[in-house]
Amino acid sequence: MKRFDYCRYSNSSIATNIEGQSENIENGQFHSELSKDQIVIKDKSIKKNGMPPISTLPVEEILKSYLTTLDLDNCETESDNAFFVADLGEIYRQHLRWKTNLPRVEPFYAVKCNTDLTLLRLLAALGTGFDCASKSEIKTILDMGIDPSKIIYANPCKQSSFIRFAAEHDVKMMTFDNAEELRKIKRFFPNAQLVIRILTDDSKALIKLGTKFGASLNNTGFLLQTARDLGLSVIGVSFHVGSGCYDENAYIDAIHRARFVFDQATELGFNFHLLDVGGGFSFSHKSDDGISFEKIAALLGPAIDKYFPPNIRVIAEPGRYYAAPAFTIATHIIAKRTVRRDIEEEYIPNMNADQNDVSPTGDDHPAFMYYINDGLYGAFNCILYDHQLVTPKVLMKGGNFLFGETLDEPEYSCFIWGPTCDSIDCITKNGSLPELLPGDWLYFEEMGAYTIAAATKFNGFKQSKIIYTTTEPHVLDVLSL
Repeated sequence: MKRFDYCRYSNSSIATNIEGQSENIENGQFHSELSKDQIVIKDKSIKKNGMPPISTLPVEEILKSYLTTLDLDNCETESDNAFFVADLGEIYRQHLRWKTNLPRVEPFYAVKCNTDLTLLRLLAALGTGFDCASKSEIKTILDMGIDPSKIIYANPCKQSSFIRFAAEHDVKMMTFDNAEELRKIKRFFPNAQLVIRILTDDSKALIKLGTKFGASLNNTGFLLQTARDLGLSVIGVSFHVGSGCYDENAYIDAIHRARFVFDQATELGFNFHLLDVGGGFSFSHKSDDGISFEKIAALLGPAIDKYFPPNIRVIAEPGRYYAAPAFTIATHIIAKRTVRRDIEEEYIPNMNADQNDVSPTGDDHPAFMYYINDGLYGAFNCILYDHQLVTPKVLMKGGNFLFGETLDEPEYSCFIWGPTCDSIDCITKNGSLPELLPGDWLYFEEMGAYTIAAATKFNGFKQSKIIYTTTEPHVLDVLSL
């Protein structure tokens, strides 16, 4: 079996062809804009039982309406809990953006990112597929009335009973990256349609997945031959360059590797017809937040077209791209500590020696500890597990609604703690905010990815509820509401 030839699969021609297009793609000029009516709604049979009320007010108005009528002194227990506002219009606009910039690539939403049923129903109605990693995720999607062909079981290492469940429900597409998995699939689901997950260079990614998943190119030939010997059907290649990738060339390198494995498969008699380019796509429009989605699309789209003919089906597994920008969380300051160096020995604890800890701006200046009613065991688990940087903003101060405003007030160093008894429950150690009081509110934007899905009820604190709105009225038509 031949080895991977980097010279043959060089990206020089791609870089040359695309040079000069990146600036245009950043300005939305690479593909002509699609109208709302050009978004293909493929599935109108989605089960919508229990669909919650959906407003059409802006997020700001939802927050204002809720908080300005809330009497903290006399409200019912837990009505002052933290809560999300989910703008379904953001999800719709992200889909339009995807179809504009990567029209050939079918999105299969990564269910693990955010399992909110209303979000899933909207994506299903928009025609996306779904990337599932467990029996539970598969069942969630099937229970919505989704056709099994719209699911890829994208977990290379699966529990045997989960494979049997997939077989019983005709969820055929699934990934693998090792020989033992092939033997397991042969035993429990011999008619599966397999996708080989290959290793890519994720050294420039914030979250690296290659240490756990992906077959090296030195091993792909052996795995394909093993599949052939077992009589299994392998239909294509998948890869993942890691989340938070800050080198767009990683996508081009991955395309070259995938092409190499396609050629290996052809030599062995397989007829590959699927390419899965994975996830990790940025949701931001701003290039200073890393590589924008438009910049990735400007490279990835032409590379796919160059190396894979039109008869090859191309899918992707975006998660945070859809979910992150749609959710804003409002949190209530439930307690406060004031700490001064000149009067307290304890002042601010040293959380980590290698980080810049909060400290007063001077010996007679205070620093503050704020305690809010959601934290690392709830929606803010994304700080631990997803390396997310969150930015607190003042929502209510002294009864005044301040969404989107910049306060002309002195700012002080602060910690922001979650509500649990665990000292690890710290949201930020080096915050800077105007002085606030218990009863004031903070908000955090872009909190839809890897927040709700991994939230717990540790210490008896409930998960934050969700209020739904849409700033894109067409969403109600899509959902047939």
